[in-house]
Amino acid sequence: MAQLEQFTTPVDAVVSRLRALDAALPARDGIAVFNRVYLAVTEAVDRRIDTGEFTDARAAITLDVRFAERYLAAVDAVADERRPPACWRPLFQFRRHPGVRPLQFALAGINAHIGHDLALAVVDACRTLDCEPAELEDEFDRVGDLLVSLEERIREDLMPGPDLFQIADPLTHLLGAWSLERAREATWSAARALWALRRLPDVAEEFTERLDAAVGFAGRMLLTPLPE
Repeated sequence: MAQLEQFTTPVDAVVSRLRALDAALPARDGIAVFNRVYLAVTEAVDRRIDTGEFTDARAAITLDVRFAERYLAAVDAVADERRPPACWRPLFQFRRHPGVRPLQFALAGINAHIGHDLALAVVDACRTLDCEPAELEDEFDRVGDLLVSLEERIREDLMPGPDLFQIADPLTHLLGAWSLERAREATWSAARALWALRRLPDVAEEFTERLDAAVGFAGRMLLTPLPE
């Protein structure tokens, strides 16, 4: 038990930071909308670690913390007037746009965090744990399953009402063009590719930049302002 406790401290610190952001940001702010989603995910992962649902608690905690650090670094970059990664820029640019609905903010944040940050977090965790990506696949899948179930709840909670089910509602078409499951599959492939490229730093850097830009482009599409 003592060994597990020393690894839970970083997760507790992440949860505390996310709660502080939640308290500080206006509720309608696009970052606040995503942050609430991510806080719920992190708290759920923490509970499952505590109850022993992850076979390798150390691996799960390491992946969870490295994953969170990517989002928090983007928040810190903007606070310090530095440019965040391209995948996060649309959300920060449109975070107060009145024509963007809360569900769009939530999914754009998930797109940035899953499509870009998670791939890099897998590589970060492998370096920390001195292991291969295959050894983290169970933890990756468990976190992914949790995100899929949470996405379903997010869509239910943040949908604007019965008008969503009208085929003419542009939000129906916009959200139908993006899939968390497809993003998750692509992320695992990207993580494996980055790990394979770790001894070719120039190629790995170019791959990472292209991934960042592509995910940012998808995020910008998700944040297309819509009529009420």
